[in-house]
Amino acid sequence: MKICSLISSGTEIAFALGLGDHVVAVTEYCNYPPEARRRRVVSRGVIDIFRLSAREVDERVQELAKAGKPAYLFDTRWLAEVKPDLILTQDMCRSCDLEASTVFDAIADFEPKPQVLVLNPRRLADILTNIRRVGEATGVAPMADELVRRLQGRIDRIVQLVSRTSYGPRVLFLEWTDPPSPAGDWIPEQVELAGGRPQLGEAGLAPVRLTWDAVVRCDPDVIIIGPCSHDIARGLREMPALVRREGWWDLKAVRAGNVYIVNSEYYDRPGPRVVNGIEVLAQLLHPELVAGIVHPQTAVKLQPSDRPYRAEDIASLFKPYPHYSEKAISGMG
Repeated sequence: MKICSLISSGTEIAFALGLGDHVVAVTEYCNYPPEARRRRVVSRGVIDIFRLSAREVDERVQELAKAGKPAYLFDTRWLAEVKPDLILTQDMCRSCDLEASTVFDAIADFEPKPQVLVLNPRRLADILTNIRRVGEATGVAPMADELVRRLQGRIDRIVQLVSRTSYGPRVLFLEWTDPPSPAGDWIPEQVELAGGRPQLGEAGLAPVRLTWDAVVRCDPDVIIIGPCSHDIARGLREMPALVRREGWWDLKAVRAGNVYIVNSEYYDRPGPRVVNGIEVLAQLLHPELVAGIVHPQTAVKLQPSDRPYRAEDIASLFKPYPHYSEKAISGMG
């Protein structure tokens, strides 16, 4: 079987099910597991999201949408020669990956036509269902069932741990910073399962764009920053723009130092590692109950300071979250 994955989460699911040798094509964003980088890239974004600022990326996405232009380039010629049996794609966000409609148009003349599996999760349960769907489509249903069982077991363990406290901090998870966009879809569920109370974003619904005033009025206990499709370094790069916002230093979370920048791949990719994201959040929100999970490359924390800092120096106030162990990391999957 030849699999073409046009969505990062689909790539992660395929590899997690032991199908890595069958994956022949991926997108430029498919970087996990590391072996995925060695597959043919057939989808590339026309926007350089890594070079532009959050505001510039948003503006460019809006321009393409208004002009009706595609946000991705698709190498259909190579794909037609390879003749994949299965294509994994999505139809949730035109900014993230190729849309399903583009894929169906591109393969209209393929002979034989590949099976196309559209993965459109909105809730955590949908993600687990999609793992089973990929398993069924590729003939490894028992392995998919076992993977889902293990993932559910890890979720249940976290829920049990955080149930020992009645404290549930109000958590604002920003999946984009300019404009502020509180996370929706399954991320509010991740926050809730980790023992927090998600603010502004709603589970099962797409993220919304808000004004900064809405963030100030919310005044959460904890702020989690995980810019979609970006790592911690990119999150740090965006911080000066946030710091310059009126009222930033007066926010409860900022005064207490309860601001974290996280690796977004545990949250914006609806695959097996969303469970890692729940585990990380549980330790950030309840370190007295959950320990030994957070690796320095997974989250950084704002250190409160009485000294005034320039916005340009804000990155120096973020330090790697210190509590982790190699044993715990290896058990996260």
